[in-house]
Amino acid sequence: MKNKAIGAVLLTVVASTSMASEITVISFGGVAKDVQTEAFYKPYEKSTGNKIVAGEYNGEMGRIKVMVDTNSVNWDVVQVGGAELITGCEEGLFERLDQEKIGKSGDFLPGTLSECGAGVLVWSTAMAYNADKLKVAPTGWADFWDLEKFPGKRSLHKGAKYTLEIALIADGVPYSDIYKLLATEEGVNRAFKKLDQIKRNIQWWEAGAQPMQYLASGDVAMTSAFNGRVYSAQDSGSNVKIIWQGSIYDIDSWAVPKGSKNKSAAEQFIGLSLQPEYQKVHTEKLGYGSTNVHTLDLIDKKLQERLNTSPENLSKAMPIDNEFWVNHGEDLEQRFNAWAAKGA
Repeated sequence: MKNKAIGAVLLTVVASTSMASEITVISFGGVAKDVQTEAFYKPYEKSTGNKIVAGEYNGEMGRIKVMVDTNSVNWDVVQVGGAELITGCEEGLFERLDQEKIGKSGDFLPGTLSECGAGVLVWSTAMAYNADKLKVAPTGWADFWDLEKFPGKRSLHKGAKYTLEIALIADGVPYSDIYKLLATEEGVNRAFKKLDQIKRNIQWWEAGAQPMQYLASGDVAMTSAFNGRVYSAQDSGSNVKIIWQGSIYDIDSWAVPKGSKNKSAAEQFIGLSLQPEYQKVHTEKLGYGSTNVHTLDLIDKKLQERLNTSPENLSKAMPIDNEFWVNHGEDLEQRFNAWAAKGA
């Protein structure tokens, strides 16, 4: 009887350890979450037997900090922006990842793999216009400022980040000097002076859907916009064009909150989601570029031309400097808000 009891216990232990576990993955929700479910979550569940509990948030780092500080972490993987990844890693909110479980750095765009994160998508802020309303195509941000050749209102994101870079690009500053200048009072003054030139013609946007709405209604002639929003508008039949010259790209990453009880499974999920065959589905559905350089090989040539990560489009773009914004963002946003609040 004793041996039978021991055997029963052992069977129970084996069964419990072989049963599918579950991990909680948190992203920004909406259509992206639906696409992630198709591209990543279902394939992961099928290949591992593990279950994914999918949730969403609005990028609030405070929620992660509270979980970590109170030892009540119930998220295993979370999607974070570039600046938030840096801050969270420095503050000890994220686990250090075992990069060998995720992939080889040579398979990814520079900046994809870091101590605490693994990039899942590349998104860009670029100039867009409605080709039904603008018969002559603008070529870059300098044209955005040319109110005579291209009359009409403009739209920019109501914030310092991206807007100050755009102003300096329009003023002829090469990419390599943008952040050197913005680190100086002289450079910041130059950016705001440039913005002053079109301030009375700006209709600010604050939500990602607004730029396409403004273009469709004819409220503005040109706008800055997230490339995925332009991609979606094009798929819906809108004759919206995007200008890649002067675009600014960033990487959203997966991170594992410090104290996750499922770190190994989380890394397994991240590794799978970064493989080309799964990135392909994600990219084709959302229009945001893949961090895996081999994904483009699986995508139709015509579709490649619409992606921010195609070699030609990427060669015209500038990477965001998230370290700069971590160090200078608070001061510059305060100055921007004060400037924006004043009349033109």
